Amino acid sequence: MVEAVRLADREGVNGLSMRRLADALGAGAMSLYHYVASKEELLDAMIDVVFEEIEFPPEETDWQSAMRRRAVSARQVLARHPWAIGLMESRTSPGPAHLRHREAVTACLRRAGFPVLMATHANWLLDSYVYGFALQEASLPFGTADEFADMAEDVFLPQLPPDEFPYLNESAAALVAANYDPAEEFIFGLDLILAALEPLRASA
Repeated sequence: MVEAVRLADREGVNGLSMRRLADALGAGAMSLYHYVASKEELLDAMIDVVFEEIEFPPEETDWQSAMRRRAVSARQVLARHPWAIGLMESRTSPGPAHLRHREAVTACLRRAGFPVLMATHANWLLDSYVYGFALQEASLPFGTADEFADMAEDVFLPQLPPDEFPYLNESAAALVAANYDPAEEFIFGLDLILAALEPLRASA
């Protein structure tokens, strides 16, 4: 499975096939069917590898800190495996690592006092945020604050004449001056979500 994940990391999941994987392993395509029965089963196993890399919410801290650590870990893992973003919730035959991760997340929320339904709401909300951010981040044409500043000055600002787009021009110039780092948006949004969930836990 590790080689399949590496192949998807390099070339994307759309180019993955049993024959392509067999070539990468130096084996016959038919020999792979001794281990997995189909590409869908292969994808199940690959997603299980991805889930195994995501840190469980630790038990020795408060629920917000625990879920923050888990969300940060998930974002880092999905940055390494962007092909997995659209597959994380699509598997109908989850593997053992997948199920252990789900159990740990649910246990963290339930032990924190969330009733079953509210824990489900919280889980959906947090996962939607992580996956959505990871998807957006994977498609950005810049990856660092320096790259953003270069693009803002060389690409964005010339397209934003101040007489036509005064607010966008102002924003782009101010962000460059502030050495704005788009990566910091993840924690900003995550902390807002966690703070919004806290009174729902308390009231429940």
